[in-house]
Amino acid sequence: MNRRNLFGAAMALFAAIGLAGCKDEKAAAQQDASAAQAQSFHWKMVTAWPKNYPGLGTAAERLAERVATMSGGRLTIKVYAGGELVPPLEVFDAVSRGTAELGHGAAYYWKGKVSTAQFFTSVPFGLSTSEMNAWLSKGGGQALWDEAYAPFGVKPFVVGNTGMQMGGWFNKEINSLDDLKGLKIRTPGLGGEVLTKLGAITVNLPGGEVFTSLQTGAIDATDWVSPYNDQAFGLQQAAKYYYYPGWQEPQAVLELLVNQKALDSLPADLQAILTEAARAASQDMMDDYVYHNAIALEELKKSGTQLKRFPDEVLSAMQRESDVVLGELAAQSELNGRIWASMKAFQDQVSQMHQLSEKELYNWR
Repeated sequence: MNRRNLFGAAMALFAAIGLAGCKDEKAAAQQDASAAQAQSFHWKMVTAWPKNYPGLGTAAERLAERVATMSGGRLTIKVYAGGELVPPLEVFDAVSRGTAELGHGAAYYWKGKVSTAQFFTSVPFGLSTSEMNAWLSKGGGQALWDEAYAPFGVKPFVVGNTGMQMGGWFNKEINSLDDLKGLKIRTPGLGGEVLTKLGAITVNLPGGEVFTSLQTGAIDATDWVSPYNDQAFGLQQAAKYYYYPGWQEPQAVLELLVNQKALDSLPADLQAILTEAARAASQDMMDDYVYHNAIALEELKKSGTQLKRFPDEVLSAMQRESDVVLGELAAQSELNGRIWASMKAFQDQVSQMHQLSEKELYNWR
């Protein structure tokens, strides 16, 4: 009996110790969670845009506001316009170095640093806005994007899209391929390389320099975005002819660049908040452009802007050279080859549906 009593007492003691240990572990976990929730982060975002520029600049500001609200002020973001902290075309480097935790721009601006990046803004004659978003989120595009930026310590997110752009502003009419030869035109990315093959002289300028360069004759033509942004820059005062379609950018992804070490330092809930805030900002930007482009186009037409369609001969040549440029880019590396193969396969797949749906409806409308 004494032995049984002693054994029972020992077991009760062990149980009590175990229960106390579990309570201690639970309390420690709760303390850790509370400490993480109490911790606050104050980040910088550098952008490629003028301060509060419609659509592009305001998207960055709205993203910062959403993150602060959703996080209860635990993650705040100070937004810097292009040139305030770093030049517009050095945003990627600033985020890679950790000068700023976040950046907002367009991937093709960094082609001198990461040639692969050009795939992730827009491809001439390529995916539409909805198709690009679907390729990134469902078709494997995001994993390829992550792979391209990983060596630089940068994680990319979609944070907006301008939708299909216009072909650009010209101070001379384009009636044939000969009219492109020797033309000084601001067109970044792959579209610029296509025009170079067709005899144009292309330059890459940040948005803040576009109007003055066009007005002073430093360039003869420029693409920018679409009526909403082009009107805001006053490009209708610097050029007479407004060409379409935007073959060079059938859509244009805007990206949120995040320093990977900074992202890893965030608690899981703040990482989720940043991700979902970027998703909301993307939809908000697309709505912005659909709404404001329609209004701005009417105003441009009333002000005397002459809308011109590129001749079929010119568009055919642009498409032909686009295939060459994209083939050359794909051949630069094994990763580039995989990206282009994935994007092409996805476009072939979704085009079958869109031939029967959007295209038919738009033709009848």
